[in-house]
Amino acid sequence: MGPVMLVLPLLVGATSAHADPISTLDGMWQLLGACAHSVSGPAASAGSEVTLLFSIKRDGSLQGQPRITHSKLMGDDAAQKEFLAGVLSSIARCFPLSITDAV
Repeated sequence: MGPVMLVLPLLVGATSAHADPISTLDGMWQLLGACAHSVSGPAASAGSEVTLLFSIKRDGSLQGQPRITHSKLMGDDAAQKEFLAGVLSSIARCFPLSITDAV
């Protein structure tokens, strides 16, 4: 299996975690969704959105850097920067994904 390219919309949400190895694409979406919803930011950025495009290697690590393909940022410049920093650090903590050879 080659790299998997995913687009993941991210919103400010509640914290969630998932540590079990995944063996299906549905499981991968659930795990990434949990990471996406673990993003927190300042109250001023409530309603902010960002969509990331990234590829995942067979070992569950990122291939290259995530790329922002869409954003709707709320709040002042500081709140927007803090939100984006939170999104990127949250996603970075999700990798490498724990995946089995069955994916």
